[in-house]
Amino acid sequence: MLDLTYAAPAPKVIAGAKSDWELVIGMEIHAQVASNAKLFSGASTAFGSEPNSNVAFVDAAMPGMLPVLNAFCVEQAVRTGLGLKAEINLISAFDRKNYFYPDLPQGYQISQLYHPIVGEGEVLVEMGPGVARLVRIERIHLEQDAGKSIHDMDPTLSFVDFNRTGVALMEIVSRPDIRGPEEAAAYVTKLRQILRYLGTCDGNMQNGNLRADVNVSVCKPGQYEKYQATQDFGHLGTRCEIKNMNSMRFMTQAIDYEARRQIAILEDGGKVHQETRLYDPDKGETRSMRSKEEAHDYRYFPDPDLMPLEIDQAFVDGIAAAMPELPDAKKARFMGDFGLTDYDANVLTAELDSGRYFDEVARGRDGKTVANWVINELFGRLKKEGHDIGESPVSAAQLGGIIDLIAAGTISGKMAKDLFELVYTEGGDPAAIAAARGMQQVTDTDAIEAAVDAIIAENPDQVEKAKANPKLAGWFVGQVIKSTGGKANPATVNALVAAKLGL
Repeated sequence: MLDLTYAAPAPKVIAGAKSDWELVIGMEIHAQVASNAKLFSGASTAFGSEPNSNVAFVDAAMPGMLPVLNAFCVEQAVRTGLGLKAEINLISAFDRKNYFYPDLPQGYQISQLYHPIVGEGEVLVEMGPGVARLVRIERIHLEQDAGKSIHDMDPTLSFVDFNRTGVALMEIVSRPDIRGPEEAAAYVTKLRQILRYLGTCDGNMQNGNLRADVNVSVCKPGQYEKYQATQDFGHLGTRCEIKNMNSMRFMTQAIDYEARRQIAILEDGGKVHQETRLYDPDKGETRSMRSKEEAHDYRYFPDPDLMPLEIDQAFVDGIAAAMPELPDAKKARFMGDFGLTDYDANVLTAELDSGRYFDEVARGRDGKTVANWVINELFGRLKKEGHDIGESPVSAAQLGGIIDLIAAGTISGKMAKDLFELVYTEGGDPAAIAAARGMQQVTDTDAIEAAVDAIIAENPDQVEKAKANPKLAGWFVGQVIKSTGGKANPATVNALVAAKLGL
């Protein structure tokens, strides 16, 4: 387990014209289930296909078409719940959420309101080295995504692409436990990381596969503590929902703007109305989209085409038995087994592939040395070129080979960096490259001693200075290494110089 201190909520305090205010944030994360087929049809979920090419009859709401539940999506939802330490409901049910938009051909969305598949869970959000906040999950339910309306292809017409219609979503609903913009971004980042480790959502925010609806309200200091004690939402301010946030930067900007907008209204004697808003990043402001509906506005009722979903404990236990190592556990292992710092372990576990790469290189090697090479040399080079670890031209085996040559004293640190560059740009076996390019260190003591003797004999004045000030002995070390083309083993050179100078 990680050695963490659970921090009390640290609210973002915003000074209004008349008094201080605190932020209260709850989030609804829509995570597209990683599945090849949709929630109730066999249509493909592939991104970027031609418009309306991934649409089954049931997606298009053709008469007489009935939904058939995708069992794999159910499995993915259960896996997500287990990853968030949540209660798995063995009996859940689907409801119809009625609303009318062109991108929803049925005129309703199949969702889960009253009986979700996953109950209460939690997400541990690190806010600094050794300090964490716990954000409670209220529920996770399965539902269909809608299609996409397109308004910029024609000046007089709008178009609809139904490819996303029916794609499975997990709506992950948090309690209003988040107290500031930075904490909101940290929560989404951590949740995205967990989902990617689980393999239940690819977390691609640019494609809309992970997006957040952010509920923002403000209250006077002390009111949140009253809510915590009583669970009475009346102590909190009226919330407004900022819809479809898919950028961490825009999310923090939108929350800050919306909080200040609400404060200005309240301090002017007005009333904040519950509504759904959109964020305009060009103007840096939120704008009203529609009044915020309550559950009764959607006329929820059990979907008559779908029986209640019943799963057994053995099904859940089977998924639990095959769960992967999650980020917090991996980070704790890296720190415990390899002695890594909190920072290095965070960097290496940020992405699933990064952790796998480090694990492979570190097997049987010094973990701190490996971490230094992976983070500083490899990640630094990849970032400079705009690549991720999955595009690395240096395999784990190749990097491990370079580190082995250093450990064996075959090459020096400087040679290793030159060798890394060759492997990165040209590929090949590090040991073979080092041998072919004459990059191996000279470890023959007699040869190095001859070079030391020569440098000392040629520089009697420098010898006297070094004897008077031993720190100047480094000059001789540098000259010897230079005279051998950088191939002399530095440790051997240092020892011989010190012995020859009587230091």
